[in-house]
Parts: sequence; structure tokens; C-alpha cells
Amino acid sequence: MTATPPSVSAMEDTEIRPFRIAVPQGDLDDLRDRLARTRWPDQLPGVGWSYGIPLERVKELAEYWRTEYDWRRHEARLNEFPQFTTEIDGQRVHFLHARSPEPDALPLILTHGWPSTFADFSRMVGPLTDPRAHGGDPGDAFHVVAPSIPGFAFSGPTRERGWGLERVARAWAELMRRLGYERYGAQGNDFGSLLAPELGRTAPDRVVGVHVNALVTVPSGDPAELEDLSESDQARLALLERFDEYSGYAVVQSTRPQTLAYALADSPAGQLAWYADWYDDHGAKVDDLDRDAVLTNVSVYWFTGTAGSAIRLYREASDSWGKPVPRSPVPTGVAVFRGDSTVRRFAERDNEITHWTEHDEAGHFAALEAPELLTSLIRAFFRPLR
Repeated sequence: MTATPPSVSAMEDTEIRPFRIAVPQGDLDDLRDRLARTRWPDQLPGVGWSYGIPLERVKELAEYWRTEYDWRRHEARLNEFPQFTTEIDGQRVHFLHARSPEPDALPLILTHGWPSTFADFSRMVGPLTDPRAHGGDPGDAFHVVAPSIPGFAFSGPTRERGWGLERVARAWAELMRRLGYERYGAQGNDFGSLLAPELGRTAPDRVVGVHVNALVTVPSGDPAELEDLSESDQARLALLERFDEYSGYAVVQSTRPQTLAYALADSPAGQLAWYADWYDDHGAKVDDLDRDAVLTNVSVYWFTGTAGSAIRLYREASDSWGKPVPRSPVPTGVAVFRGDSTVRRFAERDNEITHWTEHDEAGHFAALEAPELLTSLIRAFFRPLR
């Protein structure tokens, strides 16, 4: 049975409005003042990363944020992309929309995760929309739509409960319909790796294919599912089980998002530490990511005041963690990067896997770490589906 995209209330404002990022100078001054007046916690000697992100790491990043990071430069860079807002299901939705010069380009919706933003895709937009200008095949061109998840950044804050995975997927289907796209692909990572397949389940007659990285897969509880796993899947299952050592952030965000929101909203150093622990992979990947890319995301959340609103998605989605989902009939591609815990058997249980690649480079934030590689994988997956 074909799922139907959401209907639009006759009372809803469906206009699509141009949008530019323009942070007031007073907000920049306030940020620097707060960082300069940070009241730092103490730290036990010799504990390294075992108790959380170390004091010296956060001080280093905070000082760079305060004295060297140039928000205006990155604001101008992001404003080079066409951006818009529209209201869907009572919620403002912000999105980047870059059309390809190629007439036969395939529309593609890119979905970020936490604590990322649409800015993660900024180095991919040009090669995706205009491969001819970047040494690629013009037949691989896409019209790119990169929305901010409701509650995140310029799509925030959310104003009511219920913005879980299914509702966001329905909003994405409506957004693409509103943009006039009847056939399109979807790519996602982290939360986007859940939202892109959910969009395929929501509008299987519209979504030609789904490509994901950092796909979250969990066992169903059936012991037979764990029998005769490949060596690589056994290793990734072990990674998944080890994740419990580091998943305190997800437990807090899934259960007490409002309590955490006070600290994230009031202290830029606190918000920075909460995010940087994840970006640094608990000490395993310090400085693997460009500091400016990380601080651009951190800054977007700080200036929009949506750090607390964004983590509500964990609470809204918590009821569906590990629950069975209808198997998606949409062709699905999966890219597994270094450190991913994606188990192929679990992925095949829930999706029609037609493309699978494994890589010893990059990692969870592949759009930031290896944008060229991720772009090439997206092109290869969608090539036979156009």
C-alpha cells in the first residue's frame, strides 16, 4: 500500500520565504563576554577522558572560539547558498535549496544528525549540484535540499510535543511536494540515517532510493538473529555493545532534556563541552575534525538558542528505539565508515539493501571528514536509480 504525504491544513501558511543568516553584533559580543567569564570546574588528576572531556581540551576550544574563530566569515559562507523557510504542520522549517544547472538533475534531500546542522553539507553542495564544474559526470547532478530538523537551529525551537521521526519524515515529504519534486532521493547520517529510511516508508512512491551513513542498527532480541554473524558484523556488534560505556548523553537527552537545557542555554562553555565530547569521539579523534567546522555548528545552536530544543528529538524518538519497523521497499545504500557499529544483517532486516560499501577512513561525521568520498558514494548509489 502506498503511503500518502501529509495533507496541509487550509489555515497553514505554505509560502516559501527567502532566508539569510544575520546574527546581531550584540549576540557576538555577549558570547565573547560569557566565554571570558566562564567559571571552570575542577578536575581530578590523571583521569584523562575517563570522566568526560578534559578541562584543558575545553579551555583550548573556548579560547579559540572567543579570540580567533571568525563567525562573520562562516556566516557569509553559509549565506552563499540559497536558503528559505516555510511552515509545515505548524512548525517553521528552514532549508538550503540549491538547484543544479543540469536539466535532468535528480532532487536529493540531505538530513543531518545531532549535534550537526545543515552546514555539514556545505562542501558537498557544489559537487552534488554541478559535477561538471568539479570534474564529474553531469549525469550525476542533483538538486539539493538540506533542511534543518524541526527544533534544530533555524528550524527551532519546536512549540509542541510529538516531533518524532515519523512526523519529521511526513514534514520532509510535504517539503519536497511543496518544492514541486515528485521523484527524489534521500541521504542521511546519524539521526538522518533513521529519518531518510523513514521518509522512504512515508512516501515510497516518491523516494527512488535512500543512502545513509552512520546507520543505527540494533538487534531485535531474537537469538537466531545473532547466529553465524560474519566476522565484521561480530566486531561491529561488539562496538554497539561498547556504546553503552559512552551513551550517557543519549540517556540524559532521552529522559531529561529540559533539565539539561538550562545549562546548554546559559553557558556557551557548557554547550561547547557537551558537543565537543561527541565530536572528539571521547578522546579518540581529537583534532580530526576542522575546529572551525565544529565551532560553526556550535555557534549556530548558540545563536539560535536551540540546543535544548534539538535534544528533545531524543525524547520524542525514545519510544521507537529498538522497536520493529515496517521493512522499507525502497532501494537502500549503506556506507560504513571507521568506528561505525552498523551490522549488515540488522540493516537488511529493515531495508532493501542494494548497495553496501565499507571504508577504513573518515568516521561518524563523514560529510565533514571525507566530503569527496561521501559525494562519490552518493553518486554511485543513485546512478542506476535515476
